[in-house]
Amino acid sequence: MSSNRHAAIAPAARHLVAALLVGFAWSMPAHALFGDDEARKAIIDLRAKVTEMENRLREKDAELATRIERLEAANRAQLEFANTVEAQRKEIALLRGQVETLTNEIATLQKRNRDLYADLDARLKAFEPLATTVDGKPATVDRAEQAAYDAALAQFRAGDFRGAATSLQVFLTRWPKSAHAPAANYWLGNSLYSLKDYKGAIAAQQVVIDRYADSPRAPDALLNIAASHLELKDTARARGALQKIIADYPNSEAAKVAEERLKVIGRK
Repeated sequence: MSSNRHAAIAPAARHLVAALLVGFAWSMPAHALFGDDEARKAIIDLRAKVTEMENRLREKDAELATRIERLEAANRAQLEFANTVEAQRKEIALLRGQVETLTNEIATLQKRNRDLYADLDARLKAFEPLATTVDGKPATVDRAEQAAYDAALAQFRAGDFRGAATSLQVFLTRWPKSAHAPAANYWLGNSLYSLKDYKGAIAAQQVVIDRYADSPRAPDALLNIAASHLELKDTARARGALQKIIADYPNSEAAKVAEERLKVIGRK
C-alpha cells in the first residue's frame, strides 16, 4: 500500500512543476525568451526553486511513506497482539475447564479413598480385640465374641429363655476361655431354670462354682443351685448349697438371702 501511495505522489509533484514552468513561459514576453538575460536568470531561478520543491516533495513523500509503513506495521502488530490475546484467552478458558475437571476427579478419588479406608478400617476393627471390663476386671475380647454374648443376653432379658440357652451354649463352645464364660454359664443356668430344666441348671451353675469360684457370680450361682434342688425336692442338697454360700461368701448379698431361705427350709 505504501509503495502505491509513494508512486502516486511523485508523478503528481512532477506534473505540478511542469505546469508551473509552462505557465511561467507563456506569461513572459516573446523577446524575453530569446534575449533578455534577466528572463533567463528568472527561468534558472525558477528551475532551481522547482528542483528544490521537487526535492522537498520527495522528502515529504519519503517521510509520509515511512509514516504509513510504521502505521501499517503498528496496525499489523496490534492485530497480531489482538489475535495473540484472543488465542491466550481461549487457551486459558480451556485450561480452566481442564483444571475444573481434574479438581472434580481428585475430589471423587479422595472421597472414594476415604470410603475405602473407612470400610477397610471397619473391617480391621472387626478383627481387633476389644478392651472392656468384665465383672469389674479389665479384659480383652474379640468383637464377634462380645457381639455374640450381648445378643444371647438380650434374648434372656426379652424372655426368650430357649433361644438364650441355645445361644449361650454355642457361645461357650466357640469361646470356652472367654472372659464372659463365668457369666455365660450363670445365665445359661438361669435360662434352663426358667425352662424348668433343673438338672441342666444345676450343671451349668456348678461350672461357675468349680472353675470360677472367685467370680462375683459364684454366690448367685449357688442360690440358683439351691433353688433347683428345692424344685427337685432335694432339700438336703439345697441346704448344703445355702450353707456353702454363708461359709464361702459371708459378706455377699447372696449370704443374707441364704440365711433367710435356710430359716424357711428349717420350718418345713
